[in-house]
Amino acid sequence: MSEQRVTRGKVVSVTYTIRDENDEILEAVEIPVDYLHGSDGGLFEPIEAALEGKVIGDSVEVTLTPEQGFGEWDPSLTYTDAIENVPPEYRRIGAEAEFHNAQGETITMVVRKVDQGTVTLDGNHPFAGKNMTFAVKVAAIREATPEELAGGISQPPSIH
Repeated sequence: MSEQRVTRGKVVSVTYTIRDENDEILEAVEIPVDYLHGSDGGLFEPIEAALEGKVIGDSVEVTLTPEQGFGEWDPSLTYTDAIENVPPEYRRIGAEAEFHNAQGETITMVVRKVDQGTVTLDGNHPFAGKNMTFAVKVAAIREATPEELAGGISQPPSIH
């Protein structure tokens, strides 16, 4: 029996690290996470393309530009307000608040700055506007079930 390869419709388990432009590790996942290769909502396309045809134990390293990955940093997704207008629980860096727009969409904003009487919230992805390098290792490959092919599977947190 030949060794399984990463191809469309296979469930692939991967481990990965994400590094920024300064080679600092921003995220590391050592417990394998699964994705359905070739599905909408799988991994970022350049990462999937690099994994195509790989076998268990193979690794790839792919650097994504903001356009290929988490998008450009959008200043319209930041909001600064006077600290007295912000509830106390949101007056610390890293606090998260959810907001809903008129269309019912939810955006999570993170407090990025607290200074001299103001609080700045940011709705951009933390990796937006940055070139990011993904080191991905194939941990397992298997055939997808009919249910997985029909409805997909849960995706890794940051590499899609």
